[in-house]
Amino acid sequence: MVTAYDYTMASLCDAGGVDVLLVGDSLGMVVQGHDSTLPVTVDEIAYHTRAVARGAQRAHVVADMPFLSFQVSATQALENAGKLVKEGMAESVKLEGGVEIAEHVMRICRAGIPVLGHVGLTPQSVHALGGYKVQGKGDAAGRIIEDAIALQEAGVYGIVLEAIPPDLAAQVTAAVDVPTIGIGAGPSCDGQVLVCYDMLAMTMGHTPKFAKQFAQLGDQVRGAMAQYVEEVRDGSFPGAEHCYKPNTPKANLVVA
Repeated sequence: MVTAYDYTMASLCDAGGVDVLLVGDSLGMVVQGHDSTLPVTVDEIAYHTRAVARGAQRAHVVADMPFLSFQVSATQALENAGKLVKEGMAESVKLEGGVEIAEHVMRICRAGIPVLGHVGLTPQSVHALGGYKVQGKGDAAGRIIEDAIALQEAGVYGIVLEAIPPDLAAQVTAAVDVPTIGIGAGPSCDGQVLVCYDMLAMTMGHTPKFAKQFAQLGDQVRGAMAQYVEEVRDGSFPGAEHCYKPNTPKANLVVA
């Protein structure tokens, strides 16, 4: 699983063999420039999901349900999930939380909309958690296992495990029958997810410890832009090879 936020990135990820494309509310930080995911709206997720869905030829497309789009009531959760499927062209939705939202997850699943769960570090609760910190240490480990089991019982088809110790991720994976997808949760999960810009080294700020950089595209983009600026300023671009043929009129024929 990889995040994607537009048609071009979705097409490239899909062609590379990625199984699942997640339109994460992380777009608030990596696309919009906010310092958290909290300002993202349902309409914004729907907009980006439509673009990603057009680029997905084989990958499954998941839309994140943003902050306060599902917490108020099961009815609200179902309405917004339905909007992301109907207007956003999503094939499933992702919700953060465990026991406290299990009823909402069940309501969405009963309506025929597949749900992906998310426990551990839940960025929408960043203020309550005291920041972006590893979760599930000590006595808190049992609560994460309980959350995962509650989500499975509510009907989720999989669960994202974010920023928890690898031994706890192994316990959660063993405790549930549905696949687990890790991000900063070690190798024992059934799958892995990364933010596309993190794994391609295209972010300008801090890169999480768990985000392996599989390419250094940020450096390449900066270098390409600098070269473009230089060539435009010194007149070497555009060259003859970048121009169309001259529009030279035919010589006028003189008839005696």
